[in-house]
Amino acid sequence: MKKHMKAALLCGILGCLCYGGGDWLMMYGNPTYHGTLSWLTEGVAAIPQGRYNLAMALAFPGIILYGIALFAVQGYITEEKHRKVYHWLNAFGLTPWIALHLFYIMILTLFAWMHRNGYAAEALPVCEGLFHQLAWLVPVSEGMMLPVFLYWFWLQLLGKTVFPRWMAFTNVLVIYAAMKGVSLLMPVSAFRLGFTNGLMSESMILWFGFMLIWERRRAAA
Repeated sequence: MKKHMKAALLCGILGCLCYGGGDWLMMYGNPTYHGTLSWLTEGVAAIPQGRYNLAMALAFPGIILYGIALFAVQGYITEEKHRKVYHWLNAFGLTPWIALHLFYIMILTLFAWMHRNGYAAEALPVCEGLFHQLAWLVPVSEGMMLPVFLYWFWLQLLGKTVFPRWMAFTNVLVIYAAMKGVSLLMPVSAFRLGFTNGLMSESMILWFGFMLIWERRRAAA
């Protein structure tokens, strides 16, 4: 069981590197922008198509590796009824990850393609218009993704997992909020763009890392 959990958590970390790497590839560049969407930047317009292809391709092994870890984590829940709730929340929560990733990559790809092919003047209104037409996808996706992490927080806080209750505050959403605060203090730069776009994966790395450290300490005890 212990070896299984360590391997699963390592899969989760690898999944974060895949997804997070894709997040950096699709956004890292000159942060100057001219419209209402701060992520349609001059740097994005100059990104070659190969980077977008790689960013999208990395999402597939990324979501598989995420899934291995996130489903394995239910083994830390002490009661079967809570494990079942977590299991289904996790299944529903994983559904929109690639959809949201694809949504942004398609707009970014179109923006860059139009700039490279003589439609630079039309690129901004077209891509902003496309985003606003389907902007509802973002809150709906996030609304499906968040419940499993909120439920995990609640279970840990009530002592319904094998972890001490204080570890509820190593929850990925707590880490995300802290790192989001850090990002707001950073100067506007290509690094900040990549860091901010990859925040969820970066937060997940730390979350899986905390559990892996705990698992190793338990094994050594």
